[in-house]
Amino acid sequence: MKRIALVLAVLLAAAPALAAPATYNLDSRHTQTAFAVKHLVIATVRGEFGKTEGKVVIDDADLTKSSVEATIDVASISTREPDRDKHLKTGDFLDLAKYPTITFKSTRVEVAGAGQLKVTGDLTIRGTTRSVVLEVTGPTAEVKDPWGMQRRGIAATTKINRRDFGVNFGAIDAAPVVGDEVSIQIDAELVKVPPAK
Repeated sequence: MKRIALVLAVLLAAAPALAAPATYNLDSRHTQTAFAVKHLVIATVRGEFGKTEGKVVIDDADLTKSSVEATIDVASISTREPDRDKHLKTGDFLDLAKYPTITFKSTRVEVAGAGQLKVTGDLTIRGTTRSVVLEVTGPTAEVKDPWGMQRRGIAATTKINRRDFGVNFGAIDAAPVVGDEVSIQIDAELVKVPPAK
């Protein structure tokens, strides 16, 4: 009987540690932030930001207590057309000189089903902050990479109106050069931060 009580005591003592939230860094080399927007209302132009950094805190015991912060490097934008990329960095669009980063910071996490989350947060573009909701798949279970690091993956999508963030360029007569709605897709790989020794 004493042995059973001892085992239970050990398990109870270990439970908080097992359930403790874990911090992960975004692996920029394996993370893609992509976007798509209509051109002249007839074709879709796609692009991506090559550098996204940040951290995610995952509480597996209660996912609603998780959080995410991310920073996107505006200079890393690419649409596979140098002249267009150069224009997107000007004051007509993202204004790289004044606003070198786009940021997201979560304010609420909700479970939306098995393996699905709704992450509400503050998105800041060109110094303007609006609340947006990310539809998130994941996080996946942890896997160990060849170097012994623990990794997880998440995917997120959302849609925004660029004019809500002061990106108002592009109208000829009645036909817009650039559509207002921008679809965003984020595929992120997370690397677990080892606990402090």
